Amino acid sequence: MYKGELLAPAGDAECFESALNFGADAIYLAGKQFGMRSAPTNFDMDTLRSSIEKAHKKNVKVYVTCNTLPRNEEIDRMPEFLEAVADCGADAFIIADLGVMSLAAKYAPNVERHVSTQAGVVNYQTARILHDMGASRVVLARELSLEDIAGIRAKTPAELEIETFIHGSMCVSFSGRCLISSYLTGRDANRGDCAQPCRWKYHLYEEHREGQYFPVVEEDGGTYLYNSRDLCMIEHIDDVLKAGVTSLKIEGRAKSAYYVAVTTNAYRHALDDYYRDGENWTLAPWIKEELEKVSHREYNTGFYYGTEPGQNTKDGGYIRKYEVVAVCDDYRDGTAYLTQRNRFFKGDELDILPPSGKPFGFTVDNMKNDSGEEIDVAPHAMQKLTINTDTVIPKGSLLRKKRSV
Repeated sequence: MYKGELLAPAGDAECFESALNFGADAIYLAGKQFGMRSAPTNFDMDTLRSSIEKAHKKNVKVYVTCNTLPRNEEIDRMPEFLEAVADCGADAFIIADLGVMSLAAKYAPNVERHVSTQAGVVNYQTARILHDMGASRVVLARELSLEDIAGIRAKTPAELEIETFIHGSMCVSFSGRCLISSYLTGRDANRGDCAQPCRWKYHLYEEHREGQYFPVVEEDGGTYLYNSRDLCMIEHIDDVLKAGVTSLKIEGRAKSAYYVAVTTNAYRHALDDYYRDGENWTLAPWIKEELEKVSHREYNTGFYYGTEPGQNTKDGGYIRKYEVVAVCDDYRDGTAYLTQRNRFFKGDELDILPPSGKPFGFTVDNMKNDSGEEIDVAPHAMQKLTINTDTVIPKGSLLRKKRSV
């Protein structure tokens, strides 16, 4: 059975570690320039080099996004950037601009070129031409159905890889090419600086009634004209693979390390179970439940089946059911060594997510601070703690608590 690649996001070094520890086959990230997400920390060249070396030791590939639409003054800096990233050992660039494609072929010929979803590839002819130009992979537009994807796969060279998004935030605009943010805030979405005005709550002003606003109500919570639901294909990865997708991509370079860990772990287990069971595969309930434990908007299947409404008109917020309270730095001789992330108490029932593992429950019946003093509450961010327990909590595990509201 063909095994597709699981591609996870990383906006910083901590997210990178999560992707590595929880089962990614490949990781995509950005340098300090030319990436479509400017809000995350991203990676300077020294951090990029060390991260790639670490990934390659685990046979994990690293793809560097270079998918903004650079202006004239920016394109002049591109050759130096491409050469520096290539020198760091990157496996591929993710590119949207044809000029950048040409420069990458000239200045980093040994690095594969993947065509970004920003390029809006929706048919086999475009995919063929891009392959002729040197692309080894196309990241298809998110607006395609499984039938469309299968049609592209059937009419393109077998060596051309196909990548699609299977999880994460969706954009109201076609393949992310949007001007709303640029018009309203001066922050250009096509150069990595989107302010996400599609998520805002809108009201109506009347010309002669200055200072008064009138709600435009679709639901009790207000009106969210462009607020896309989140994509989730965890129950349908068999259909995605059967359509001919090479790489299954999780959105989220602006998301937390916890998000990266949970989503990567869930899809890793779902894929491995499918590879084992084949046509007899059914999704284990705990895997689906995991994706409810990360911050998300209402889920749907995007455009894959072409039937579900894509907008959430009720509210613009996230669903948050759990929060990380600690990370396990080590476990030895019956003691778990933790770093606190959010406040929790002695007696709390926690949910433990081990690296690349199945979650399990745990009750905190003792805690000590870094001075060895017994405590009933861990109130300080990044506080060092120990818990004595016979329950093995593997190094790198995430300890989380269900939110009360």
